[in-house]
Amino acid sequence: QVQLVESGGGLVQAGGSLRLSCAASQRTFGGYGMAWFRQAPGKEREFVATISWSGGNLYYADSVKGRFTISRDNAKNTVYLQMNSLKPEDTAVYYCAAARRGVSRRSSEYDYWGQGIQVTVSS
Repeated sequence: QVQLVESGGGLVQAGGSLRLSCAASQRTFGGYGMAWFRQAPGKEREFVATISWSGGNLYYADSVKGRFTISRDNAKNTVYLQMNSLKPEDTAVYYCAAARRGVSRRSSEYDYWGQGIQVTVSS
């Protein structure tokens, strides 16, 4: 079973940047799509970005387009989320997820999840 561990979170001022990493505990099964979701206190978990196995298909939530970039390095079993121009509304726990079916915006389609990592953006 694939285990996912997020890293790179923390506290940053508005306008700053952070780079999240999600490392798999073993070789990722070929064809798995990867994604980032986030959840703020009192809110539902929301889609952030997803990427196909080959990296050829990428999709972003409208709220992060132009600011966030998702990428992956299959040789390192790692997916990344580069977050630039951060805003206070980006504050949330960020989760990494993997889906055997491929890319999806729906959390119910994902088979494996990381434990989450806190990102806090101050005003």
